[in-house]
Amino acid sequence: MATNIPPHNLKEIIHAVVKMINNRVDEDRETSIEELMEVVKGPDFPTGATILGRRGIEEAYRTGRAKIKVRAVTNIETMANGKSRIIVTELPYMVNKARLIEKIADLVKDKKIDGITYIGDESNREGMRINIELRRDVNANVILNQLFKHTQLQDTFGVIMLALVNNEPKVLNLHQMLAQYLKHQEEVVRRRIQYDLNKAEERAHILQGLLIALDNIDEVIRIIRGSANVADAKNQLMERFGLSDVQSQAIVDMRLRALTGLEREKLENEFKELQAKIAELKAILADEKKLLNVIKEEIMIISDKYGDDRRTAIGYDDDVSMEDLIADEDTIVAMTHLGYIKRMDVDNFKSQNRGGKGIKGMQTIEEDYIEDLLMTTNHHYMMFFTNKGRVYRLKAYEIPEAGRTARGTAIINLLQLQPDEKITAIIPMREYNEDKYLFMATKNGMVKKTPMVEYEHVRKNGLQAIVLREDDELIEVKATDNTQDIFLVTRKGMCIRFNEKDVRVTGRVSMGVIGMRFEADDEIIGMQMESQGESLLVVSENGMGKRTLITEFNAQNRGGKGVICYKCTDKTGQLVGAKLVNDDREVMLITTEGIIIRMFVDDISIIGRNTSGVKVMNIDHDSDIKVASLAKVRESVTKDSNVFDEEYYEEESGESEEQPDAVESEEP
Repeated sequence: MATNIPPHNLKEIIHAVVKMINNRVDEDRETSIEELMEVVKGPDFPTGATILGRRGIEEAYRTGRAKIKVRAVTNIETMANGKSRIIVTELPYMVNKARLIEKIADLVKDKKIDGITYIGDESNREGMRINIELRRDVNANVILNQLFKHTQLQDTFGVIMLALVNNEPKVLNLHQMLAQYLKHQEEVVRRRIQYDLNKAEERAHILQGLLIALDNIDEVIRIIRGSANVADAKNQLMERFGLSDVQSQAIVDMRLRALTGLEREKLENEFKELQAKIAELKAILADEKKLLNVIKEEIMIISDKYGDDRRTAIGYDDDVSMEDLIADEDTIVAMTHLGYIKRMDVDNFKSQNRGGKGIKGMQTIEEDYIEDLLMTTNHHYMMFFTNKGRVYRLKAYEIPEAGRTARGTAIINLLQLQPDEKITAIIPMREYNEDKYLFMATKNGMVKKTPMVEYEHVRKNGLQAIVLREDDELIEVKATDNTQDIFLVTRKGMCIRFNEKDVRVTGRVSMGVIGMRFEADDEIIGMQMESQGESLLVVSENGMGKRTLITEFNAQNRGGKGVICYKCTDKTGQLVGAKLVNDDREVMLITTEGIIIRMFVDDISIIGRNTSGVKVMNIDHDSDIKVASLAKVRESVTKDSNVFDEEYYEEESGESEEQPDAVESEEP
């Protein structure tokens, strides 16, 4: 465990000192530690890594002593052969890479960690990289947690802010440390300015003597010519003109070229400049605020020239909630078919007209495309339901934020998914209410209604949400109040409407009942509730779509085959998404290559059930690009609601039966 003052980011420290200077100059007050901690986020180690939580940082800055947990930057990747590997790209400060690899090898050899098949150092001039490959049957998150526990992939940095103050060792807090630095700077700059002032006054004194000599040059020449030696000449000059020894020496040393008009003008200009400089330097020494402004200008130059961006990230500690530090703002969560997820700002997307080409959305990798897209807030729980019928949970802010074109983070870095387990439905919710239910639908038409409170306690390794038959998958989950009409839509364009009271309440570990029957080669692609809209919007894989009023769908008993809601042809392809919408809403369409278009629902025609609709997105029919998913959008989100509002937070997805060719893209 290291024990010293940790390295910090130059820009942050200088900006903190500038804040102290501004407060003293502008408001004549001292700066609080809270103000300084808004600028100085924490230690910034040259090796990067991640500091876990802010508790240790705050303790160090307030008391001068603390222990800060630092964790390596790791990423879990899925290899082509189905195995997983842990990639380490940044290590905690002062951790020796070779010794770390040796320690991991010893743990594997001693059977303390079981499941690692290969450890390789793949570092090069582009950066540090350790490759840890795992067996197919092990959980990568479990292995990673064991490595954090037993190796220096997670280390503790002991902070003691110890410094000599007036030759006496003292432990200082952040404000005291920066105040001592500023005091030192004041002393250094004051002494330097005093030195410059002395030099300027000395030079001005000499110039003053030279100008006196030039004004009386004939008499000066006569005195020098009539003197027996230099000392005699100096004494006579000093006597005649009241000069000092230094001035008289400069006169006798003066060259004849100084007699020219140009040289005289240069001396006069230099004397004026020195007089102005002397006045400025004296003003700085006489006024502390001016001295502080000089220090500010000089350290800002250093910041601009040598400062760089922060390398060490500040994450959240497993034992400490960071929720109070994170704004509860609207956010968009996107996830790809291969399981890459990210959180984005809603300002990334702007409305376009129907039929447009869209903007570049999420950058995908080979054989990948966006599958889930939804709007929520940072403080909502994200419930991840998988094809295996299990449920996992995260807070939305725990999903790493990324730009519009970034690929995102592999979901296996965030959730302890089992082998061959894939996220198939995501819903956000604020709280678990006793009078609310989760309504689930499977690919083969099974439905289930379970009280929401049965899913309140989700373990880190997940919870069984529904029992599935061997060939079935969970495809959709909704939060309901037991009064809704349910709409199920199939890939081949069939739709059934029934009331959810037809589905009896069952426990968490149950299979449910039959919701819809259909042909053997068909499957459910979407489930909606009556309250979500006045018309059913459906979109096909070739960019065709339409709206149909829900009044055209009569309620019937669950378990029926339903009625036609879309006429599928070779031109349209099969359906990929279905939403109940209102006229004033917006929707997003996403293609298999990551292109996103956002449009108003009003732009899409309302027509009958047995039709194919209009073009809603421009898709090149000669390519293998298809529409992959459909999502509803809402500009503003109601944050007071206790439960996830299905009217406002939606996601729907589907994929074509014929898988698209690989979309080539540069990996970020």
